[in-house]
This record gives sequence, structure tokens and C-alpha cells, in this order.
Amino acid sequence: MTMNRHIRAALIAPVFALAMAAIAEAGEAAPLASWNDGDTKQAILDFVASATDEGDPNYVVPADRIAVFDNDGTLWTEHPMYTQLAFALDRVKALAPDHPEWKTTEPFKSALAGDMKGLAASGEKGVAQLVMATHTGMSTADFEVIVADWFKTAKHPRFDRPYTELAYQPMLEVLDYFRDNGFQTYIVSGGGIEFMRVITEEVYGIPPQQVVGSSVKTKFEIIDGKPQLTREAKLAFDDDKDGKPVGINAMIGKRPVAAFGNSDGDRQMLEWTAAGPAATLMMLVYHDDGTREYAYGPAGGLPDSPFGHMSQSTLDQADASDWTVISMKNDWSTIFPETTK
Repeated sequence: MTMNRHIRAALIAPVFALAMAAIAEAGEAAPLASWNDGDTKQAILDFVASATDEGDPNYVVPADRIAVFDNDGTLWTEHPMYTQLAFALDRVKALAPDHPEWKTTEPFKSALAGDMKGLAASGEKGVAQLVMATHTGMSTADFEVIVADWFKTAKHPRFDRPYTELAYQPMLEVLDYFRDNGFQTYIVSGGGIEFMRVITEEVYGIPPQQVVGSSVKTKFEIIDGKPQLTREAKLAFDDDKDGKPVGINAMIGKRPVAAFGNSDGDRQMLEWTAAGPAATLMMLVYHDDGTREYAYGPAGGLPDSPFGHMSQSTLDQADASDWTVISMKNDWSTIFPETTK
């Protein structure tokens, strides 16, 4: 009888161990679960493995593990227009009763009429006018409240979901994977820094102090006996193109070892990262999935776009420089997180 118990225990123990191992493995989700297996996913896994292996020649000490990410078109959708532009257009409508002159003055006339062609005709100068008129003249604290209130109700016109639910699930996994391996993750975007900071921690797990972006000038004032910073209608810093390496140097203070972008405006950031002494990872999100999101370039013969413009020369540079191009169509099994509804 005793022998039978011993035999039974000997037989059960391996089975139990295997079952427990399976449970433990199931409890740990595989990294980058929304990425299809292939060279692109493997490039991320290999880079992180090398950077965190002390015995690897490409090991990066934790203090230098800095990864930077563009926002619009890299971390969340930027079509049919930048999210911040959608906010500005809603602000124009909200402020219009106090500005009757806008009914006959461009670009406000087109904005109020919903005439996107007319608005596009005003170019970057027109968009800048809209932003300055709707983002300034208030305290930084008041602006934060205005932005937060807008995000509570604003929805994407195509997907009918809050903008905060339209971050790319595969990129959220990259952010988590990098942080789980000792990387600091920063946003470096041409978008407004104080606009983004309102939601970056909630959406991406990136705190406000790790957001680099464009900014307007602010002025210290005493209003009703209380100190405040007032937002002025003057550009202080343009964190786009050449401005991105400048912003990284000024606000982060170290050169990144990994950089993710999606447009011509990100080239200099990737170039700056690639020129560092350590092993590096440069990646470009290529919007080639018009079914699940949007398809635009004009790189690769896709339709041109004023939002997230990626020229053929940028795609060619990626190929020549050994940057990895992420195909949304082929590399991502999922685009957006599952709806919480």
C-alpha cells in the first residue's frame, strides 16, 4: 500500500509540475501580442534582448535606455486630421459668438462652415492662426481644463470612439515592453506640449514631464493676488523636423537609443538617434491599411496627405539607412484596443 502511494506520487508530481508551468506561462502574456510574427516584430525583440543583456556587446546601461516616440500617426491616428486640429475647430465654433468678424475672415470662415478644402487652402499659416486664436489668452491651468473637458466628449468622426481610445494597440505594447525592460519612454511630437500632456499618462503611461512638444510663450503674472502663467499668441518652440533633435537635447539631455516616427517630420529625430555611439533601433510606421485605418503616403504610391506626409525620399532613406518600416497592414494583427463598451 505504501509502495502504491509512492508510485502514485511519482507519477502525479511531473504532471502537476507541467500544469503549474502552463498556468504560469498563461499568466504572462507574450510580448507584442498584437504584432504578427516576422522580421519587424523580431527586430524589436532582438534589440531589447541585446540592450538588456550585460554580456552582449550592444548592452545599454539602464540610465541610457531612452526611447522616443512621435505621437500623431505613430502612437495614435492622425486622420482625417490631427486630433489637436479637431480640437481647434471645435474651439472656433465655441468662441465664434464673441468674434462676429470670423464669419467673413479666413481661415475662420472655412472652419465655421466645415469647408476643409478652404481650410487646406490657407496652408500652415491658416492652421497656425486657428491654433493661436483658440489656444491662447488664458492661464495654463484653464487651458488644461478646456482640453480635458473636450476629450471627455469628443469622438472620432469615422470610428465613433473617443480619441483617447484610438491609440494603436501594437504601439501600446511596445511602450509597455520597453518600460518592462528598463527603458524610459518619451513622446517627441510637433503637437502642442500642453495639449498632449493632459492625456499622455492616461493613454500611454507617459507622465507629463516625459513629453516634448511645440509650445507657445507663457508669461508670469499676478492675477487677483495669485500667480499664474498666461499663454500668449506667440510661438516659443516648434518641435518638428530639425526641432526634434533640439528639443530632445534641451528637455531630455541624452541621445535616444530607439526612435519611432511615421512622417517626414520625424526624419531628423531618427537621424539623430542613429548617429549615437550605442546600438540603435529606428522604426517608421507606414500607413498602408485603408481598411482598418487609413492609407496615405505618398511614399510607395499611396495617396498624398497634408497630415503625416511621408515622401518617397523618407522611405528610400529608411531602406538605405537600415531603419525598419512597420507595415500596419502586414505587421499588426490589431490596430486599436478592444472597445470598452
